[in-house]
Amino acid sequence: MVSLPKHILVTGGAGFLGTHLCERLLDQGHEVICLDNFYTGSRRNIHHLESHPRFEVMRHDVTFPVYVEVDEIFNLACPASPVHYQRHPVQTVKTSVHGAINVLGLAKRVGAKIFQASTSEIYGDPEVHPQQEDYWGNTNPIGLRSCYDEGKRCAETLFFDYHRQYGLDIRVARIFNTFGPRMHPHDGRVVSNFILQALRNEPITIYGDGEQTRSFCYVDDLVEGFLRLMACDEANGQPVNLGNPVEITIREMAETVIEQTGSSSELSFKPLPSDDPVRRRPDITRAQNLLDWQPQTTWEDGLAKTISYFDAMLKDGWWGMVENQ
Repeated sequence: MVSLPKHILVTGGAGFLGTHLCERLLDQGHEVICLDNFYTGSRRNIHHLESHPRFEVMRHDVTFPVYVEVDEIFNLACPASPVHYQRHPVQTVKTSVHGAINVLGLAKRVGAKIFQASTSEIYGDPEVHPQQEDYWGNTNPIGLRSCYDEGKRCAETLFFDYHRQYGLDIRVARIFNTFGPRMHPHDGRVVSNFILQALRNEPITIYGDGEQTRSFCYVDDLVEGFLRLMACDEANGQPVNLGNPVEITIREMAETVIEQTGSSSELSFKPLPSDDPVRRRPDITRAQNLLDWQPQTTWEDGLAKTISYFDAMLKDGWWGMVENQ
């Protein structure tokens, strides 16, 4: 059944995930308002959409109230990489908490369905593996990463309280590591770091012994999960893990990047940062059962597309403009 066109607000719409989501929503025939303060998002990411008749850009900080008439809200606003959220930790907390209060207030006023982009970081350094949605996590509330981890945990609390107290129709996605084109090249994340270093034939920095694991979901698969989750009435009022359950070590990742780029880079090992989780892999049983969803793109195929994107950025000189951001 084809859904009727909707008016949809995407906060953080000029960011990595937001731009891909905006594209998909426009492809489905919806009208999209992209709200972003451009702290980590980029106008370059949405340049190809700005002439679209059903696309509107609103420069606005979600920590301040927003007044629009919409049917659905996707709340993706928040810096998601340690480099960016540790640079302005207080603002990061405000974005998660004040931002949640503002978009929830908007949803309540206009009767909109609302989606929260939460994170696997709410599980902290997990003592349960893989992580299921009923696991409460093992987090440090006063560490360097806490501005993001605890901010997102509080945002979830607000979403579920609005659901219980006001009957708000909510969706909460706990997003695990995601990669693909339009990642910020200097966001400090492992995929972008490795690709950047490999393309420059620089030593590839591995923190710890490289045996810690991650699981990486390609962005197209994740956005498909977003859309299925928003459309699933059974998911109202329960968190859903979205990520790739295929686990890979950091060292294996680096070796694959070197192979695909044809780089002469060597591996360089440094101490593990504070509170960096040793293992991270989602249990996606709930997503499989509720949404009939699981990732379709392999790590190798997604990596090839991401390398092509970064290589083009390097060649057209855009890398130099963002180097010091």
